[in-house]
Amino acid sequence: MTGQITIQSNARTITGRASKQLRKQGIVPAVIYGHGFKPVSVQVDGKEFQKVYAEAGETTIVYVSLDDQSYPTIIHDVARDASSDNILHVDFYKVRLDEKINAKIPVEIVGIAPAVKNFGGIMLKNINEIEVEGFPQDLPHKFTVDVSKLEQIGEQFFVKDLAISEKLKLKAEPSDIIIMIQAPISEEKLKESLETAAPASADEVEVIKKEKATEEGEVGEAPATEPAGPPAGGKEPKKDK
Repeated sequence: MTGQITIQSNARTITGRASKQLRKQGIVPAVIYGHGFKPVSVQVDGKEFQKVYAEAGETTIVYVSLDDQSYPTIIHDVARDASSDNILHVDFYKVRLDEKINAKIPVEIVGIAPAVKNFGGIMLKNINEIEVEGFPQDLPHKFTVDVSKLEQIGEQFFVKDLAISEKLKLKAEPSDIIIMIQAPISEEKLKESLETAAPASADEVEVIKKEKATEEGEVGEAPATEPAGPPAGGKEPKKDK
């Protein structure tokens, strides 16, 4: 990833259920909002956004052009249709380049662990993202974990083993385990453990895919979780859809 990432937007006057017509034309409804910034309803080209999102993710600054202005933002939320996975709405959180924010950086695994290849070990990934604090322009797109150095059963890769810029403050515990290599287990033992394991309650089940509102209505009135973009302790205005 090189250079500044930008996306062109246009002012949006269509809101609510009428936004369905925009999506049929390949246009994605969006909003630019932020602390101390009046929300602005915009729309972006769907194909262009897909390219930008693939490159920037939700941690890299995207400059949203609107008329003669260019706003530094972080893609805070992408609402998708639960059945088709089509993009319904996008939130661009306007950031200040002189103000630090908290962000959760995704962890990507690369390489092949010799302990898995040579000894049949089972690689367990315990952490999918690492929270850090820093200026928006210093946030990495992702953290990469090279598991090719994990040669023996029982070896682990900790948060402290990550190559993290001095410009960032780590919010996770350095001793937290990201990757561990577990000894192989026989099919019989695996079956036995599954049979004796107590069934999980509804509260213990992790919901992997977040379901959004259907395409019939506008989405994203307010973030459902703590946003990655806003500064710690910052207060967000209500977004105008």
